[in-house]
Amino acid sequence: QVQLVESGGGLVQAGGSLRLSCTTSRSIFNIITMGWYRQPPGKQRGLVASITSGSSTNYADSVKGRFTISRDNAKNTVYLQMNNLKPEDTAAYYCNKAPVPFRVGRDDYWGQGTQVTVSS
Repeated sequence: QVQLVESGGGLVQAGGSLRLSCTTSRSIFNIITMGWYRQPPGKQRGLVASITSGSSTNYADSVKGRFTISRDNAKNTVYLQMNNLKPEDTAAYYCNKAPVPFRVGRDDYWGQGTQVTVSS
């Protein structure tokens, strides 16, 4: 049974930084691509950054140059360092397998997420 636990969100002023962490219980963590997704209020959830098992990374245009994704396979943990935050980065942030999330039965599995709020 997969388990995803996100942490590190909070309230920050524009221009500030936050570091998100996500720990998973899956034993296959070190061979899969992981990603950070976000869901702004009233909008759909989307992938913003991903990292392969070999640590190759990919970013959405909106966060390139500001966000950095990394992973520690020994700890089954993926991180998202977010710098120069903007109000439009306000969202609930989730980690999951990328680009296709983990599934449980017929449904995508998501953790509880962590809220990031950026004030102007």
